[in-house]
Amino acid sequence: MNQFYKNLALWVIIAFILLALFSMINQPVESPQKIYSDFLTMVENGEVSEVQIQGEKVKGKDSKGAPFETVILKEDVELMKLLRQKGVRTVVVPPETTTWYTNAFITWFPLILLVGIWIFFMRQMQSGGGKALSFGKSKARLMGDKKNQTTFKDVAGADEAKEELHEIIEFLKEPQKFSKLGGKIPKGVLLVGPPGTGKTLLARAIAGEANVPFFSISGSDFVEMFVGVGASRVRDLFDQGKKNSPCIIFIDEIDAVGRHRGAGLGGGHDEREQTLNQLLVEMDGFENNEGVILIAATNRPDVLDPALLRPGRFDRQVVVARPDIKGREGILKVHTSQVPLDDDVELKTIARGTPGFTGADLANLVNEAALLAARSEKKVVTMIDFENAKDKVLMGVERRSMVITEKEKKNTAYHEAGHALVAYLLPGTDPLHKVTIIPRGRALGVTMQLPEDDKHTYPRQYLINNLAIMMGGRVAEEICLGEMTTGAGNDIERATETARKMVCEWGMSEKMGPLTYGTKEEQVFLGKDFSSQKNFSDETAKLIDLEVKSLVMGGYNTAEELLTKNRESLEKLSLALLEHETLDLKEISEIIDGKPPKSGDDETPKEELSADAVLNKEKKGKKKSGSRDDPEGLLGGMPDPSPA
Repeated sequence: MNQFYKNLALWVIIAFILLALFSMINQPVESPQKIYSDFLTMVENGEVSEVQIQGEKVKGKDSKGAPFETVILKEDVELMKLLRQKGVRTVVVPPETTTWYTNAFITWFPLILLVGIWIFFMRQMQSGGGKALSFGKSKARLMGDKKNQTTFKDVAGADEAKEELHEIIEFLKEPQKFSKLGGKIPKGVLLVGPPGTGKTLLARAIAGEANVPFFSISGSDFVEMFVGVGASRVRDLFDQGKKNSPCIIFIDEIDAVGRHRGAGLGGGHDEREQTLNQLLVEMDGFENNEGVILIAATNRPDVLDPALLRPGRFDRQVVVARPDIKGREGILKVHTSQVPLDDDVELKTIARGTPGFTGADLANLVNEAALLAARSEKKVVTMIDFENAKDKVLMGVERRSMVITEKEKKNTAYHEAGHALVAYLLPGTDPLHKVTIIPRGRALGVTMQLPEDDKHTYPRQYLINNLAIMMGGRVAEEICLGEMTTGAGNDIERATETARKMVCEWGMSEKMGPLTYGTKEEQVFLGKDFSSQKNFSDETAKLIDLEVKSLVMGGYNTAEELLTKNRESLEKLSLALLEHETLDLKEISEIIDGKPPKSGDDETPKEELSADAVLNKEKKGKKKSGSRDDPEGLLGGMPDPSPA
């Protein structure tokens, strides 16, 4: 309210000044001035009809009605006689009288107004916030209990991180509990993890749990167009922290100012380096910052300066990783607490089928499922909605309006059938979940596999089998259609990348041995990014290329052998895809085992149909038995097309 009244007063003053200027500019037009002798001549000649005398001022009109004005002596008796003789209508008005305070106001008000405006702008310059010349002030926001209702109860899937941070809060609440054994409060905690794992959410939970002041600021808020502003804001931030000690300061995305020093080309001045140097001094310098704990979050710990990460500054590095199945179930419980669920919804099944999902991914999944249910005018969210939402998140939105020729559709069906059949027949691969030839996202068709468990390492045979699965689409095109298409471009790219990593990074080549070829060079002049440096001979490079080709072609030959041997199953699967567009694992198993899925009114056995006959059939109005509305075999996880 005080700020409101200040602003109101400012606008009132501005309006008053504008009115004064307007009144000065719009003065009434004065009557033409007359010389006194000319005025007397006009009176003598009878050219004056009336006059108004006010002290020394005389205003009047001539015989034609034109106004005039002149000045006379105070007591001009002769003029009064002359006016009476000529019959001029005369009006006498008392002279204007002004009080002393009116004169003082008129005299001193402009000066007082100018001094007041000057004082106001000087105070604006010296105060904090976003006002003029206050660039050096910190933009940290002090978060109170009313503004932040998030607590540790709202955080799931990060039990270890919660335990570490809960200890920090206990340290602030009961320091004697730890200090009596000689323990010291940590100065800094760095939250590290992939995007979407809940680092900022944990910070909001700390603000909600701790009964101490909590300052929140982003790393980019330190950087400004003026030199030295970043360091000034760091000083001001820690000054605020010391005044409110004990307190917590949270810096989100600290890599914006904490990047490795030495990035200035030619050793020139770098504003970020000055900001980082000030941050290092404030965290652990000559001055003591007891009771001020710094919590920072980043998903790029590899680019941070080593001096920032040492003990004494960031004493703890808490890894906020992707949640496991138990963590995903807990996250789903948090996000579905306000969503009405049907009785058939099993969060454990959804959690088991979404490996690799972060907290943000799961929140998006729940939101998409709720939107799909609302679009269908349902009162509760069902398991089918979660299945459709997962397909939308993983594979993209269906593009049924996309115009595809019958030939392209046939190519896509054989291509996806090749992927699916190789994945089904090869042991030691992720189980199939769904195959579709409905365009989704940027793909004309998708073959989706579901990992049974969360994977952290990948065996060599698993990767070799994946190479065969990637080659399955190209092989199926060549076997069944006798031609190659560009549809296998992404498969070939991913297969080549996987094979090269197997040879150059993971030591999985028998010929090349357990060696790493090509080191990662840190380019500090580019912000400490990484680029590959060749540290092997040209002869070794040729051997690497040959070995990469050997691995990819090995997968190609495996896929060719499997699909040639199971040509009949490949044809059945492609025909079923043309008929139903989408098939799940149960339907694929039935087709391969010789049990085609139900086809509604169609009495013609699928084995007797050709691809052209299927394409020419009228499919309008027919229910697809392989649609994603089938709740069987629900919800597997994120496909891992490139395990590298």
